[in-house]
Amino acid sequence: MARSSSAQATSEITAADAQAFIQLNGLSKSFQEGVADRQVLREITTSFTAGEFVVLLGQSGSGKSTLLNLVSGIERPTTGRIIIDGVCLSDLNERRCTLFRRDRIGFIFQFFNLIPTLTVLENITLPQELAGVPQAEVKKKAIALLERVGLGDRGETFPDKLSGGQQQRVAIARALVHDPMLVLADEPTGNLDEETGETVLELLLELTRSAHKTLIMATHNPDIAQRADRVLRMHDGQLAEETVQDVRS
Repeated sequence: MARSSSAQATSEITAADAQAFIQLNGLSKSFQEGVADRQVLREITTSFTAGEFVVLLGQSGSGKSTLLNLVSGIERPTTGRIIIDGVCLSDLNERRCTLFRRDRIGFIFQFFNLIPTLTVLENITLPQELAGVPQAEVKKKAIALLERVGLGDRGETFPDKLSGGQQQRVAIARALVHDPMLVLADEPTGNLDEETGETVLELLLELTRSAHKTLIMATHNPDIAQRADRVLRMHDGQLAEETVQDVRS
């Protein structure tokens, strides 16, 4: 349930929220622009349950990406708390927050963010190898994921030889290879044509739903919202819950 007023946002976490997988309580974020502060998020309080697919709708610049960056620990909130599976990210130091993100969160970006000098297989395995996972173990998982995303024969290919849709499939495999409990996707189909985007969306939903992972996706595309368990709209730095009927209208 999303609550947008200041009084509600700063209230105590309810018993229902205490059972939530993710809790955001009084979350705000401001950026310094010259001598002024620009407030992007305003005291957001909401929760997400394990295994649900939530869409964040909103225009470009509405704060969707900022919210995902805060939930992932890439950025720190100005005020408020982020609690994931009982761990308060906002209380962790930089190193522990990075380790938490590396081990338990998968992030899929709009522009793929693949390393051009590495092969497809190396792009998928590198983060886990840097984390100390044995090479043979992570390679086995990566090859299995490449098969599932339909790229089993492209492991030795470099990203520039792949189409946009194929690169996004690689990015999905990279985000899932360490079996994260939470997957965050920032406009994952926004750089793809409609048909390819639908294929990528189907794949992402299949892989996350079959493993009961929580998926939070930021998009400006209302059609994607039809597939979600819940829809939240970002406007003026706050979240409001919408029904499918609201989105269609």
